[in-house]
Amino acid sequence: MSTTGASADPLAALGSLPGVAESVESVRKAVDRVYGHRIMRRRSNAITSEAALRGARGSAALSGADWALEEVRRRTDFSGDDEARVVGAALRLTAEAGQLLSIWRQSPLRVLARLHLVAAADKGDEVGRPRRAGEPVDEPLVEVPLPDAAEVSGRLEGLSQLIIAGSSAPALVTAAVVHGELLALRPFVSHNGLVARAAERIVLIGSGLDPKAVCPAEVGYAELGRAAYLAALDGYVSGTPEGMAAWIAHCGRAVELGVRESTAVCEALQRGAA
Repeated sequence: MSTTGASADPLAALGSLPGVAESVESVRKAVDRVYGHRIMRRRSNAITSEAALRGARGSAALSGADWALEEVRRRTDFSGDDEARVVGAALRLTAEAGQLLSIWRQSPLRVLARLHLVAAADKGDEVGRPRRAGEPVDEPLVEVPLPDAAEVSGRLEGLSQLIIAGSSAPALVTAAVVHGELLALRPFVSHNGLVARAAERIVLIGSGLDPKAVCPAEVGYAELGRAAYLAALDGYVSGTPEGMAAWIAHCGRAVELGVRESTAVCEALQRGAA
């Protein structure tokens, strides 16, 4: 995303793209419905915990580790193979995201570095910092053109400035841009998809749209499928109004499906079946 131009608030300008206002309103209504569920008033902590688990499973699936929910739930060791490590990274990121809310608005780049450190669970020199010129990127499922390190640095700084400055844009728009920009840039040598989705989660929670973290967009992305996810990302990378609007709409639909998942959990708890 270009962070320059005529608008002093480019994120807010995206809210006026065709169809975006409708996506924002649809998401708001869906979120309001789940927050109004009677179970949320009594057992919101249980819904939050379940949403975190399901969100982590969904994010891992998009990064190539499509495990059944019950397998994620029962497993305690995530060090065995590449897929297990991806699932473990997704679980750690989901847990960590809630601890970084107060830092995000002041230092988003510090938060992104921390997210990568948590995901990689490694002490290598390349962990927890943007990649340098010539360093390879291990993100085989995202195939859009890879910006060079200099472009990554400039665009990360621009994104950081937007977050720190604040915006009148709806939370969905800001979250979608953060998510899309990180996927497009792939600023780290690994785990960029997991980090991008965790950053989106931070925006949705910290903005007040989903303060209890019960609307796991990652569930929705996984349900919509990797092909649709990557096609929507192509729209974001194109930078066209139509492409940007399509990406934001895709992100909105994912949030709505996450809401549907948590609503089903609420209903199961109400019936005493979970």
